[in-house]
Amino acid sequence: MLKLALFVAGIVCCAFLPVLPSLWNLAGLCLLLLLVSRLAPARPAWLAGMLLAFLLGLGYADARAQWRLAQALPASLWQKPLALQGVVRGLPVSGTYGVRMQFEVEQVLTSGAQLPERVQLSVFARKGEGTSDMAWHAGERWRLTARFRPLQSTANPHGFDAEQWYWSEGILATGTVQPGAQRLGEANDVLAVVDRLRERLVLRIETVLGQQRAAGLVAGLTVGAQQQIAREEWQSLARTGLTHVVSISGLHITMVAGMAAAIVAWLLRRWPVSYLHPRILIVLSGVMAAAAYAVLAGFSVPTQRTLYMLCCVALMLLWRRTWSGLHIWWLALAIVLLIDPFAVLAPGLWLSFGLVAALMLSSLGRRRPAGKVQQALMGQWAATVASLLPLLAMFGSFPLVSPLANALGIPFVSVLLTPASLLAVALPWDLPLQLAGWLAEWFYRGVDWLAQLPVWQAAALPWPLLLLGGIGSVWLLAPGGMPGRWLGGSLLLPVLFYQPAAPEPGTARIRLLDVGQGLAVLIQTHQHALLFDTGAAGGERWVLPQLRGFGIRQLDVLLLSHNDKDHDAATADIAAAIPLQRVLAGQAATLEQYGLTGEICQRGQSWVWDGVRFDVLWPPAGAQLPDDNSHSCVLRVASWRHAILISGDAPRAVEQQLVADYGGQLRSTVLVVGHHGSRTSTAPEWLETVAPQWSVLSVGFLNRYRHPQPRVLEALQAQGGVLRTDADGLISIDMGTELSFECYRIQAARYWRSPGNCGVAAN
Repeated sequence: MLKLALFVAGIVCCAFLPVLPSLWNLAGLCLLLLLVSRLAPARPAWLAGMLLAFLLGLGYADARAQWRLAQALPASLWQKPLALQGVVRGLPVSGTYGVRMQFEVEQVLTSGAQLPERVQLSVFARKGEGTSDMAWHAGERWRLTARFRPLQSTANPHGFDAEQWYWSEGILATGTVQPGAQRLGEANDVLAVVDRLRERLVLRIETVLGQQRAAGLVAGLTVGAQQQIAREEWQSLARTGLTHVVSISGLHITMVAGMAAAIVAWLLRRWPVSYLHPRILIVLSGVMAAAAYAVLAGFSVPTQRTLYMLCCVALMLLWRRTWSGLHIWWLALAIVLLIDPFAVLAPGLWLSFGLVAALMLSSLGRRRPAGKVQQALMGQWAATVASLLPLLAMFGSFPLVSPLANALGIPFVSVLLTPASLLAVALPWDLPLQLAGWLAEWFYRGVDWLAQLPVWQAAALPWPLLLLGGIGSVWLLAPGGMPGRWLGGSLLLPVLFYQPAAPEPGTARIRLLDVGQGLAVLIQTHQHALLFDTGAAGGERWVLPQLRGFGIRQLDVLLLSHNDKDHDAATADIAAAIPLQRVLAGQAATLEQYGLTGEICQRGQSWVWDGVRFDVLWPPAGAQLPDDNSHSCVLRVASWRHAILISGDAPRAVEQQLVADYGGQLRSTVLVVGHHGSRTSTAPEWLETVAPQWSVLSVGFLNRYRHPQPRVLEALQAQGGVLRTDADGLISIDMGTELSFECYRIQAARYWRSPGNCGVAAN
């Protein structure tokens, strides 16, 4: 079992390497260790065998990763029109601006071009065309032209990592479909037939239940159409710890398998058969039911992993060997990772396997089985303890109501709502669907009530605390009789109350969040925090996870430079989630739009926090300005030796006026470049006057505005170093006695993540 665990450890280790090792080097090491294990004395041979198991796991994951990387989109084809032919896989998702879908590439029609096997396509609605008019359906074959880009996305230390998700799902490129796509008919393979069935079932559910939230939940539980569940419902589920309950994964597939096996066992007790052992029929019926449900749910990667695990357990039962639960657990994990080594990047894998391990650990050492009520309580306790640390580490929060919500929600959804929904879509009558919709609505009402209760928020944990918390969790779940078991809780207290170290007095820490084509700058002093703009999307997408991860519990100032969605789109979410002591805005329209009480930015506003000075340099009070960008607040933050200047989208006319008014007082060590490097900003006299050692650009990767403009970028590079969020991810700058900075793509380098240079090339 130890060798199996080391093999798994090798696969896991590979996923977090910054660079893949050479397969030839690994093969040479394996050969050397194999010889040592054969020829050396007992102890060195044992150690060599352990290392060999680890290297075999590492080498296997390395080879699979090399093969996947070879399919990546070449840089020469980025944003180039490519003709291709393929099949729509899964269910297309309609949104506000168009349709998004997964597409299996059958043939690349452009000569000399290559594409990954599976890509994600977006079809944007043209002017005057609604998404309902865009007839893209599951299982259809299309010939089309699209412009592709690699899987690179935003890179921040906290929250959802899109690049990691794309890689683990095997999506290596995303594309935008160009006009003129041609439908070729319907594909006839099994997956296409199943996808069309799923689409028809979703349409029937919506026809019977209407466009209400219950319809989305029923569709999600039956055919895996979780895109039908609205963003607001997902947020409520997250606040109660019930997200996993409505996601088709281990819980539901195992439940279906168990129900099918129980029904077959009941039938065999009444009508036994002689030609086949009952154990075989019971196990096979459970596996077949689980497989059918997984296919109906779209056979997504999480459902595949669960099905592989169930198949492994079924083989052990049919083998009739006396295997402990721990042996089966390790073997199931090894088989899942052998089939899909990239599953290590999926939080769901570790949550599901971790929960099973916790349940097994908590039941060890008992001389006789506990009663049903005691088993339920023990299981809930084990699930709570086991999920506390992973949820805090992965998502930065733990719903305090989660134990109660799961104790009520899991039985309701698993035993009542899911079977009722599956039965309803299988029957031709509307009444069962209406009953399932009624149950779904009552479930949501309970979630709405529980979601009002508080959620425990925690800052991102460093690895020593994670290790300490892991030991505490295992200690708490140790079998009865373990001395001082309850003392394990004391090891979890530092995890619950951890707060990152604040900057020293007289210094400031500036973080430019990677929010794509937008701007969001977090500035911290010893006891205060200011957020300059909020980015271009909802707060839960980028900004709020970073604020929570950095331990920001309130904002002393929220400064919104001007009324433009790439600068203030997340304002409502932030105002609802974090206390705001003061709000400054470049335009009154911003305050009115988000219902905020605040002040208008005015030249002369100034304050000092912990020895760091903040000065608003623009706009002048009562000035009549020609456009929104001209209203942009301009902020200068200065410590004892360094300063940073942030100008929002202020155009060249504003820059020229500031140069005339302030002259050399504008000089700053760091310049956050105006208007994302557009030609409308960063005039030569402005750059010469500010004289930054470093210029920072907040831009989206391959953005449609083509920012930064080449001439602006050349001027910045001639002036000093250049940092870019699209290339470097989140950029952290410490202004103390010395100026230092870190880039997230360097700090958290992974072989599957696009690397950055952190300004090295600019020097």
